[in-house]
Amino acid sequence: EFFSENLWETLPVGWQKALGDLSPPQIAQLLLDRDAKKRIYPSVWPLSLLALRATSHALVFPRMPPGHRAPDHVAPVKPEEFLSNSSQSSLLGHIFRKHVKPKKQHEIRKLGLMVKQLCDQTHCSSVVDVGSGQGHLTRFLSFGLGLDVTGIEADTNLVSMASIFDQQLLSTLAKERQKSGTSRLPHVAPGPAPRHVVGWVSPRATWQVFLQQLGRREKDSESYPAGPCQKRQRVLVSGQECELEKAIDHGSQHFCTEECSFVACATEQPAATVLQQCDAGNSSQSNIVITQPQLPNAFVLNHPYKVDNGNTMKESPVGEIPSAGTRQDSAIHPNSSFGIKEASSSNFVLTGLHACGDLSATLLRHFANCPYIQGITSVACCYMKITTMENPMPPGVMSPPLFDHLKEESLSEYGYPMSEWVRGLPRHQLSYKAREGACHALEDYLHRLREESGLLKTHCYRAALESIIRAEKPHLRRASIQTIKKAHMLSFAEYARLGLPRVGLPGDLPIDPVHVGTMLKQQDRVIVFFSLALLLAPVVETLLLLDRMLFLQERGFQSQLAPLFDPALSPRNLVLVAVKKADEEAC
Repeated sequence: EFFSENLWETLPVGWQKALGDLSPPQIAQLLLDRDAKKRIYPSVWPLSLLALRATSHALVFPRMPPGHRAPDHVAPVKPEEFLSNSSQSSLLGHIFRKHVKPKKQHEIRKLGLMVKQLCDQTHCSSVVDVGSGQGHLTRFLSFGLGLDVTGIEADTNLVSMASIFDQQLLSTLAKERQKSGTSRLPHVAPGPAPRHVVGWVSPRATWQVFLQQLGRREKDSESYPAGPCQKRQRVLVSGQECELEKAIDHGSQHFCTEECSFVACATEQPAATVLQQCDAGNSSQSNIVITQPQLPNAFVLNHPYKVDNGNTMKESPVGEIPSAGTRQDSAIHPNSSFGIKEASSSNFVLTGLHACGDLSATLLRHFANCPYIQGITSVACCYMKITTMENPMPPGVMSPPLFDHLKEESLSEYGYPMSEWVRGLPRHQLSYKAREGACHALEDYLHRLREESGLLKTHCYRAALESIIRAEKPHLRRASIQTIKKAHMLSFAEYARLGLPRVGLPGDLPIDPVHVGTMLKQQDRVIVFFSLALLLAPVVETLLLLDRMLFLQERGFQSQLAPLFDPALSPRNLVLVAVKKADEEAC
């Protein structure tokens, strides 16, 4: 909307003068890079602009894993595991690298080791991977770490591929065992083969229904036909039973998942120790204390506010950690089938790698309410698809058919805000645009600015095209163009020829070259305005994740948020970890 809504003029005049003539490397150094050591300003900046930058940098969670350093030069440093081969992690066994891109290799190795440590701490050997996709993480947890894993995924095509890849891995293992003459192979742990379930995890269904889904055989699971290359999310909306389906725009700045990522690199460190269970010292009741010595950038919630212990609300003083594992739903207690195992051994750890939109919030609610979920690791993505009271059905979200087995809960539970604390704050609402901005990748964009990448011109191209579209169709705003391959290498005329038909306009629509030329000359201003929005993106993500931590603390669970992945390789790199008080018997 830069041209169509004249956004440059919405900035204070002092900001326009300070920012209008900055080069891309100057934008990176002076505005976005929080670790910049020496800033040289070409002019005096207004105090309000300096305050915005300082506040934005101060209010975000640390994004660099321990031991990583932000690159102070143009080219980022590759993670150590990819130095010898840029497409194959040296720290991951070759059987787990097949069909897996470098970004996903990095993620499944680091998250898998964290899940294994969480299982060891909670004495659980069972894991449920929600949104398991093609089963890359599921296979590593099962065949690589020896865990009993169930993956649940709504897309039947992805589940079919997961089963095929499982069989390929088993075939490779059989050949290698026969060749080596031994049953013990490096990078492989003995354990049951993973189990795949087709099912959609409803944000409105109870945890009992969730466990019933896990107990279904694959052929009995509900199926949702979906293309293997499109990311979709489904929600239930009050008063609506129709289906709306829209593929997500895989734009150049959406880095939530592997399919829409551009890979950049930084340094690599070994996976960190996760959680330790400690006693509360002189207290008669055991409390959860979550520590992570090798993750100094981790954030542990420690704030005075009202804590919901299940029955009453009381003030929690600074430094006191609420007792964990105290809040359970006692109204319904299943006693025969719990999805994974029988009642006597039904506990498990829940994980979700880039669970889209409301799915991450749903998993946290199941963790808080279900007595059989002992720990959780949650890596979120696609914040723009989170439901809110103001926007209960964001673009790209569809409503599935209602099944008789889904016991619907109150439709007042949205993906944001989750906590009573945030819900009580004035002006806590987040617009779709703010949440969409939180999905953008700061580290990759910094790299583009520093090297003055030709990719930067696509911002101006899209803004100019929007102006043309609105002149022809005033009612059509921010229509989905989706990615035009190598757009930065095209002339604007060619870009428009490819983009206009995607919104129902002829590709040969007459375009005023003088007007277009005037817009394209403002490319640097477009980049500046986008960078201001990007400055706020990590702040919005911090608010969303802090809300989830507060939700858990209100229910008596201590949690921790830590940067696990290399942010240049996997921008949605923050993992939320929580654990309940350990039971006496193992899972």
